[in-house]
Amino acid sequence: MATQDRLTATAPRALSVAPISQPAAAPLLRVDDLSVAYGRQGVVSNVTFQLGRGRSLALIGESGSGKSTIARAVLRLLPNGGHATGRITFGGQEILALPERSFRPLRGRAIGFVPQDPGNSLNPVRTIGAQAMEAAALLDEPNKAIRKALILETFAQVGLDNPQVVYDSYPHQLSGGMLQRVLIGLAVLPRPSLLVADEPTSALDVTIQKRILDLLSRLQHDLDISLLLITHDLAIAAERADSLVVLKGGQVQEAGNTASVFSAPASAYARKLHADVPALNPDRYVRLRDPGLRRLKEETAVTPKIAVDAVTKNFRVGDRVLTAVNNVSFKVPAGTTHALVGESGSGKTTTIRLLLGLDAPDTGTITVAGEPLAGRSQASLRAVWRHLQFVYQNPFTSLDPSWNVEQLVREPLDRFKIGTRAERLENVREALTNVGLGEHLLHRKPAALSGGQRQRVAIARALVLKPDVIVLDEPTSALDVSVQADIVEVLLSLQARLGLTYVFVSHDLALVRQLAHTVSVMQRGRIVEHGTVLDIFDNPQHPYTASLLESIPSGAAAIARAPQALPRRVLDKEKIA
Repeated sequence: MATQDRLTATAPRALSVAPISQPAAAPLLRVDDLSVAYGRQGVVSNVTFQLGRGRSLALIGESGSGKSTIARAVLRLLPNGGHATGRITFGGQEILALPERSFRPLRGRAIGFVPQDPGNSLNPVRTIGAQAMEAAALLDEPNKAIRKALILETFAQVGLDNPQVVYDSYPHQLSGGMLQRVLIGLAVLPRPSLLVADEPTSALDVTIQKRILDLLSRLQHDLDISLLLITHDLAIAAERADSLVVLKGGQVQEAGNTASVFSAPASAYARKLHADVPALNPDRYVRLRDPGLRRLKEETAVTPKIAVDAVTKNFRVGDRVLTAVNNVSFKVPAGTTHALVGESGSGKTTTIRLLLGLDAPDTGTITVAGEPLAGRSQASLRAVWRHLQFVYQNPFTSLDPSWNVEQLVREPLDRFKIGTRAERLENVREALTNVGLGEHLLHRKPAALSGGQRQRVAIARALVLKPDVIVLDEPTSALDVSVQADIVEVLLSLQARLGLTYVFVSHDLALVRQLAHTVSVMQRGRIVEHGTVLDIFDNPQHPYTASLLESIPSGAAAIARAPQALPRRVLDKEKIA
């Protein structure tokens, strides 16, 4: 048979709507009394659930709840020392007790896996095509040309506009959203019956997150794939899953139909998760934000704490000039929070580097408390930095792992030579108290702290100099939703009590709605819309702003499904067609 004929005969058909039918009585995946331990330390205890063919189930809970451990147990990928007991049945076959040699043909072919971080899941020194060919080995197709054709077709099916360019690229040449589509494409290439997706959008912008989740939903329906979704976000789970299993400390707190669990959670932990999701509770912190709203009204005619006026910054990349920030202007009254929002590459990070004096604008001016930043010496900038502090995005990488909490928080005082040693220690204790941490943590190192405790230490380190302004760069993006809620409450309480001014950088618009007073929406280096949070969220004027707001998961789909007895596939039939 000629190669072209074989391509025609072998290549999968274009995605089409699978026949609508009720799920089969026997579930595709059944987990009974699953327990997992590492040595004597149990991490999952007596977990039971089932997933029907063509259906979706979400495991939700915060870090350490056992979500990913359960997924790895299903995939038989527990780390060394991990031991699972109970029963896992897939397609009617008990797989937990299978020898690895017998299970290996199922992994990848029948059970696909989409990992959390595409940046760490692909080899940076090999092309996407070379790595895709390894995945294509699961197809049992000996002809290399046919394998490549199937890869390119799958890349097109998952929404990659130029499959050949992607095939020839290295991972660093693609965006995070494109890399996640690559991983999804490789996972569905062998047409598995079950797809396990472990936090597949946690590192992505809100609009890219929506596209990836839409893609997973479309593939699930069109290819009749069952989806096991791992997430800490109840709003995402409510919109994307037919059923939920809520986990805490490795134990099931609640399980059932998504509409029931979402609209009327029975367990205290599920209710707390619901309360902590910003998209579901936009007005949760209105009382704490009120002082800032009053200042916003009172100080409109007063010199702002921060003023950015017609700022532009260009970078030369090879023979091209890249305009990262283009004629950006905004003002921040004292004691309020101003948010910069937009997708990756919109210019947010460059703007705050200019605000911090780490880069100089090509044109335009920046003033802090009426004092211009331009033309200052390094010593003069140090004086500004004492009153203008910065909290980094990731508390897992921003703190020196060899220092204890006292050293980390005290370092700014040491560098500015403020007070005696005893006075510095007292200031450290005060800063820790302000963020809700006790003295018993003074001698702990970051490795002995939780993610939330680490970010509180980072905030305390910024507070210890008693600054007027704090710039926060995605300060909660690496944290669980419950920990995030605690940090937001700390920030707003400090602002209400100390009159702090915040510049808050985020791609999470639901969080911005809770925290900020004013907002600038950035796209490709420009501010496309600016105003109060209420005005922007309630009445967006620019199409880009509207698209960002439409991408916020709300859980409305779960409520819409509540009175329906038929599977979600039936409800979506017209949309898919």
